Amino acid sequence: MGLNKDESAPSPLNSPGSPEKQSGWFVSFLNVVERLGNLLPHPITLFATFCMAVIVISGIAGYFELTVVDPRPVGSSGRGEDGLIHVVSLMNGEGLRMIVSNLVTNFTGFTPLGTVLVALLGVGIAERSGMLSAAMRLLVMGASKRLVTLTIVFAGIVSNTASELGYVVLIPMAALIFHSLGRHPLAGLAAAFAGVSGGYSANLLLGTVDPLLSGITEAAAQMIDPDYLVGPEVNWYFMFVSTFLITGLGALVTEKIVEPKLGKYDPAEANIDLTNQSMDKVTQLEKQGLKAAGVSILILSVLLALTVVPENGPLRNPETGLISGSPFLKGIVAFIFICFAIPGLVYGKVVGTMKRDKDVIDAMSNSMSSMGMYIVLVFFASQFVAFFKWTNLGAVLAVSGADALNAIGLTGPLVFVLFIMMCGVINLMLGSASAQWAVTAPIFVPMLMLVGYAPETIQAAYRIGDSVTNLITPMMSYFGLILAVASQYKKNLGIGTLIATMLPYSIVFFIGWTCFFFLWVFVLGLPVGPGAATYYTP
Repeated sequence: MGLNKDESAPSPLNSPGSPEKQSGWFVSFLNVVERLGNLLPHPITLFATFCMAVIVISGIAGYFELTVVDPRPVGSSGRGEDGLIHVVSLMNGEGLRMIVSNLVTNFTGFTPLGTVLVALLGVGIAERSGMLSAAMRLLVMGASKRLVTLTIVFAGIVSNTASELGYVVLIPMAALIFHSLGRHPLAGLAAAFAGVSGGYSANLLLGTVDPLLSGITEAAAQMIDPDYLVGPEVNWYFMFVSTFLITGLGALVTEKIVEPKLGKYDPAEANIDLTNQSMDKVTQLEKQGLKAAGVSILILSVLLALTVVPENGPLRNPETGLISGSPFLKGIVAFIFICFAIPGLVYGKVVGTMKRDKDVIDAMSNSMSSMGMYIVLVFFASQFVAFFKWTNLGAVLAVSGADALNAIGLTGPLVFVLFIMMCGVINLMLGSASAQWAVTAPIFVPMLMLVGYAPETIQAAYRIGDSVTNLITPMMSYFGLILAVASQYKKNLGIGTLIATMLPYSIVFFIGWTCFFFLWVFVLGLPVGPGAATYYTP
């Protein structure tokens, strides 16, 4: 990371009474996870390796003519005449021709690529204009002392619609706010970190992560059902309500567990001069800009409602007249772009950060320039997903896995507890949500579809596992930044101390969110999103 404590300093792990000493076995386990994670190559290298592995394995499996019984109904699209799924080898002339011919289209046709980039164009305008930062500061700094913890966790969750804003702006601000209130600054940092990272998948609005995951889920689902579509909105209901669940759990853990354990803060522990620390308050001009942006959002909402609410609305499904399967839902990424770009532009005009068209263009350009690593990752991930689909390895593994689950009788809702736990463990070593889902979805989405569950429900469960262990994995991309901020308030603070501080959040979030998932899906029978099914029927 480059941000670890000085090796010559005394280790907190050896300090009597430290959290690590009290729970040494768990910290030792996490240290092992960290070391194993550090042995993994970069996610891009990992996907390139996976691509080569798929080619080699397909050649071996194809040579031995590996097959499984096709579970799809007779006459369904993609089902072979002999009723078997054959592994197709890429280690031959035909495979080479397929790889070379489709290398570009695999990349350009990868669904998450375009949707994420389009959404980020709008987010870039809102962020560069200063609107998102001002809105977050107004929300957090305007909260009453009684509600400040709730507000910070809530602000962290909703900040996920704006990329890294929560990590860069909110977390340092939360530590300062807690210190200004006479509370432990690390408790404020932990509360914000819990919202931003532990509540990564929960949100009131659809963000860039929704089209990112749904595109990968759709590609995986089409291994079983070539016509299956998964929209960005399919988890919105569940994630909307989860926002309030995680807000409450995060505030509860902060005030009842983390803050009492940290004790009274001693300013002598700080590595910085706290007397010079201050927060930039929202100026009157920024408030005017936020009001103007709010009016523009209201106008956009009314205009959008006019296209959807009336029975003959132009964005309803032209065949059924319903919202399900409508251009509105299919074009949700366009509305994410508009609903960030226009208010951001209005705000920028009022405060003077968006004076010319060049300012808007620069904002969008900067948002794209920050996506260079993601684009390279997508290139290799898209090849891996395509190779996996061509070779039928994903389908063979899915059928074999489904048969194993049926053989041991593990086909009920309990399977999701194990699935969520597995996703959480994988997340400890592969912190990127897109990378992790691109690897696991082609296997587990078809597998769980074959035992009767819809891709939308499977994706919602994955998002829980992917979120709850973000707080305790050093492999999370912003973990080093959080450690650097935390070390300003506590000398010799190391990774173990930070992990021990965040561990209660991970445990409570896992238990609470998993129970809520079961209540929502299997007890109340509610859909996880608009038009989303709970069970899959071929």
